[in-house]
Amino acid sequence: MKVLVSGGGTGGHIYPAISIVHYIREKYPESEFLYIGTEKGLESKLVPSQSIPFKTIEIQGFYRSLTLKNLKTMYLFLTSIKQAKRYIKEFQPDIVIGTGGYVCGSVVYAASKLNVPTIIHEQNSVAGMTNKFLSKYVDKVGICFSDAAEYFPTEKVELVGNPRAQEVTFIEKKPVLEEYGLSSSKPTIIIFGGSRGAQTINNAMKEALPLFEGKPYQVLYASGTIYFDEFNEYKDLIKRLDNVTIVPYIDNMVDVLVNVEALVGRAGATSMAEITALGLPSILVPSPNVTDDHQTKNAMSLVNKQAALMVKDNDLTGKVLVKNIDKLMLDDKFREDMAKASKKEGIPDAMDRLYGLIQELT
Repeated sequence: MKVLVSGGGTGGHIYPAISIVHYIREKYPESEFLYIGTEKGLESKLVPSQSIPFKTIEIQGFYRSLTLKNLKTMYLFLTSIKQAKRYIKEFQPDIVIGTGGYVCGSVVYAASKLNVPTIIHEQNSVAGMTNKFLSKYVDKVGICFSDAAEYFPTEKVELVGNPRAQEVTFIEKKPVLEEYGLSSSKPTIIIFGGSRGAQTINNAMKEALPLFEGKPYQVLYASGTIYFDEFNEYKDLIKRLDNVTIVPYIDNMVDVLVNVEALVGRAGATSMAEITALGLPSILVPSPNVTDDHQTKNAMSLVNKQAALMVKDNDLTGKVLVKNIDKLMLDDKFREDMAKASKKEGIPDAMDRLYGLIQELT
């Protein structure tokens, strides 16, 4: 089978595409793959590192305000469709899968016009502009949140979940917390704001440091590399705290998630998939800097099921952070109930479901 995937811009679009390739490659090693992205996007670094053949097209997003820059956007969209059609004719895929971002708009649209079976995958509870456009042309739409169904033609929609969820489901526990100077035998909560960190969470964490002293739980905080040096002035306090570790980045994040009791973080699509697949209780702080405030809607999908707590970004302080962490970590029954509710919202067989769509179309 020949599979062409496309997605770009953010990790939330790229990681599901990579997960799709990993799954099919393991199931059918003889399969061939091609990933089409952009040269400037994060995918240009992530995809080649996974030994996935990679080609690029040039495209940019539409500006929401009236501007002449949209003339260039339209020009690039039209020329990128021609370029995508050339790649598709050369590769001759059996299926084309788009996971979001402007780049997949050209690729999936071109595939539909060449009568190649097509699927788009929407990770968020609010559909992106590209996927809403493509839904008119594709054969199937895979969604992760039932709320997203309203944006697409009913007959095309299938609730499949995020492929990333199935990848983390089979990770086994091992004593990784010791690598961070913590104990595997103590309840632990991890705090992070994404790969680059989050300023609001970082500021709250600095205020919270002295409040963690003497708590019967551990805190592992990944600040992001750009914020890590800000903790130099707190090094004496941190040294005194035997239950707090601060690092710039966590390379083995999935291994760590399997070994903690709870999480504080943003409400991006990949995080939501991992949280629910593992049944982790969480305190979600949605980023306010995303399209259509979709992270708040992602978070509310869990809050409404008693599977998470939510704190608005502009309400987060050190005291608020510790108050919510105490609520989770000092009440075993509350935390266990939330863990069950979180697990109930997860879709641990997401890639199996998505592959079922692929089989149906091919």
